[in-house]
Amino acid sequence: MKFDDEPVPGYSLPILPGHVSPGRLERVLRAGKFAITSEIDPPDSADPAEVLKRAAIFDGYVDAINATDGSGANCHMSSAGVCSLLTRVGYATILQISCRDRNRIAMQGEILGGAAMGACNLLCLTGDGVQAGDHPQAKPVFDLDSISLLQIARNMRDEHRFESGRRIETPPRIFLGAAENPFVPPLDWRPHRLAKKVAAGAQFIQTQYCFDIERLRDFMLKVNDLGLLEGPDRVFILPGIGPLASARSARWIRENVPGVHIPDAVITRLEGAENQKEEGKRLCMDLLHEIREIPGVSGAHIMAYRQEHSVAEIIETTGVLEGRVPWYPGRDDPKALNPESPDALQL
Repeated sequence: MKFDDEPVPGYSLPILPGHVSPGRLERVLRAGKFAITSEIDPPDSADPAEVLKRAAIFDGYVDAINATDGSGANCHMSSAGVCSLLTRVGYATILQISCRDRNRIAMQGEILGGAAMGACNLLCLTGDGVQAGDHPQAKPVFDLDSISLLQIARNMRDEHRFESGRRIETPPRIFLGAAENPFVPPLDWRPHRLAKKVAAGAQFIQTQYCFDIERLRDFMLKVNDLGLLEGPDRVFILPGIGPLASARSARWIRENVPGVHIPDAVITRLEGAENQKEEGKRLCMDLLHEIREIPGVSGAHIMAYRQEHSVAEIIETTGVLEGRVPWYPGRDDPKALNPESPDALQL
């Protein structure tokens, strides 16, 4: 998808009336297109080429790439580092900030730094407890939670002030996001929790894995009843989906990953398949088709851990982009893909 007012392919866009960021994700969502986001697992490495290699898997298939921030309380390259590398070659990124690891001074500084390097989207997360990860002896911070971080980020953008009240000369132009989980009890409380995040500043939502369409439909009806899906301040909801490798892995995720709800019917379907990995991809495609038809859903967030290569097949087979080709380095300039070309994109 190429915009008429695009100054240079891959660069930040002019901010339109009613928009808050120069980013592509906000443009796509406000244009009413079905948006696709995905995420890369940051490497246990300081090699920038590894980051670009992981991102290239999604070329032409996703509208923005999440760089996870210590997901599962495990240590990897930082979200800010990944976003810095990707934005320099033009990718649309979603910077994640987890309240687990930083106080409000560090987080406000990271918001400014992320915006300065071109990360136009911010996902505010409370974060998993340190006991879940590879450094259980680490000291958790939790100076803020996701709602209070959203409020601070919104005020930095709209009021041009730090939480202390000190003025910000050039505010961060960022599209604010949060996570939500519609699939675990108390189910009736989840839409109201979402409403609190929207009131705090959330403009887009990425959910936990969805393997139960009926729960998602019920959640979306209640969100609509709260008036969150209409008007200039509406929230854009992107349910999370992903391919399952096998019935065994589905059981492990259900029993060991907090907040993931996988119905028995899903495991039974995988168990009955001759090729469980292929069936896991077909299940993901079926879910994407169904999610696409739910009123109020604005896109999907595909989490394909260790199956990132399958995202292209899932998108192509389902046709949810309807012919759009999201921007990637070299889409509009084939010379950029030739490392020997003087016009090639360089780090």
